[in-house]
Amino acid sequence: MERRVVITGMGIWSCLGTDKESVARSLREGKSGIGIEKERLEYGYQSALTAIVERPELKKLLSRRERMGMPEEAQYAFMATREAFAQAGIDDDFLKQNEVGVIYGNDSSAEPVIKAAHIMDEEHDSQMLGSGLIFQSMNSTVTMNLSSIFHLTGINFTVSSACASGSHSIGLGYLLIKQGLQDRVLCGGAQEVNFYSMASFDALSAFSMRMDEPTKASRPFDRDRDGLVPGGGAASLVLEDYESAVKRGAPILAEVVGYGFSSNGGGISTPSDDGSMLAMTRAMKMGGVEADDIDYVNAHATSTHQGDMFEAIAIDRLFRNKHALVSSTKSMTGHEMWMAGASEIVYSTLMMQGNFVAPNINFENPDEYSEHLNLAVKTEERNVDVVLSNSFGFGGTNSALVIKKVKE
Repeated sequence: MERRVVITGMGIWSCLGTDKESVARSLREGKSGIGIEKERLEYGYQSALTAIVERPELKKLLSRRERMGMPEEAQYAFMATREAFAQAGIDDDFLKQNEVGVIYGNDSSAEPVIKAAHIMDEEHDSQMLGSGLIFQSMNSTVTMNLSSIFHLTGINFTVSSACASGSHSIGLGYLLIKQGLQDRVLCGGAQEVNFYSMASFDALSAFSMRMDEPTKASRPFDRDRDGLVPGGGAASLVLEDYESAVKRGAPILAEVVGYGFSSNGGGISTPSDDGSMLAMTRAMKMGGVEADDIDYVNAHATSTHQGDMFEAIAIDRLFRNKHALVSSTKSMTGHEMWMAGASEIVYSTLMMQGNFVAPNINFENPDEYSEHLNLAVKTEERNVDVVLSNSFGFGGTNSALVIKKVKE
């Protein structure tokens, strides 16, 4: 018999706050975490817009040896994981005595690669690189660091699937637990924020140029959107077998009931309403829910012209004249890239717990595709029992998750 899978712990480190409480307040208030980093212009960027993410201070928490192998995104992931395990009631003794897996979304680690290249260009001596940069520069840097620091002995791999990475990590962890292959899996997504990691996106003219109004730059579904704003941080979730969670008295924050996926099979950067639809309908079918059951759709919408257009078409096809509210939290966070699919499950769960839907801020004028959407343009106080969360990425990768409130 397939097992139920629940979320027993969450941690978040983002531009909206560095713990769940501050992030929940920002979501409710519709508070943007976007600002200006002038160094980007000096480096050669067209846009200086970025989410402003605080860097953690790890000297009192980790040894120098542990810190050596951690790039920026692994530092965020460590902080988010500490918070998630604490909420789940999982301490170091438990981790040493029980198998816990880790699947995390991460699709780049640019800064250490570029730093290594600079050293080689200047010194022409590989021995000057030291031992930490290899562990920092691998795509699997987050899972290898978390596994080592937290003594994780279960499944251990990184999902690298563009901006759907964090969502796919949760979906895969869910399937492993559902099928009885693991009892607990730490899932999440992490994204570096440094300007080294974003220059190639800027080269595509993908970023908003609304630098005179940073907090209004990210405007998903709005007619006058002119590009996304890069963001980042990390989000961690403890997924666990329901019976195990009940037995040890763990808090049950939500239940993961559906995971859907698809690939567009078209242009490498071309979205698809059909691909989006297939991921959503698969997730809903697995979760045993219909469109009428969904209370909230956390849209992927990043504030790009094509991406928002195709997703709006897909959501409209599924949810026109239904009661589900729709919003993109990226209006506040910018696009958190590899982290987004995981952070948006954290955001959605916080809304579920607080009985509200966070607003799609900066939505002033609909276009022909968004005009039929039931967008929450201000905070809506209401019960949120069932959520559908979308994540799509370059290469046509699509992921959708359905989570439900667990009622006593």
